[in-house]
Amino acid sequence: MKTIVLDTNAYSGYSAGNEAVLREILAADRVLLSTVVLGELYFGFLGGTKLEQNRHLLKAFLGKPGVEVFGMTEETSEIFGELQDALKRKGTPIPINDVWIAAQSIEAGATLVTPDAHFGQIAGLRFRNPR
Repeated sequence: MKTIVLDTNAYSGYSAGNEAVLREILAADRVLLSTVVLGELYFGFLGGTKLEQNRHLLKAFLGKPGVEVFGMTEETSEIFGELQDALKRKGTPIPINDVWIAAQSIEAGATLVTPDAHFGQIAGLRFRNPR
């Protein structure tokens, strides 16, 4: 079973009609959306001019078969600590929310779909850039 996690930029690409992200979604059996990503999306919606339209599109996406929201566990926190420590030791920090998303992806055994190259700094993370 192929499981993917969409980061915020991948979901934004999907909602803008990015065909590469759509292909990743269609090829997956499960599509996970982190509660961290949801928070970033809602924050972005509030700063934009299409709040209700964006909320409606997100709710419709979350209602699709195979799409699930997933949150944090104690294991997520442990993985986060290990990842953050490794990044600090290497001197290669990335945005803190992205470390949480990576930790969730690793915990789920999923491939993270993201256009953000800085995820390459995280050892053990499987990720794909939708192109």
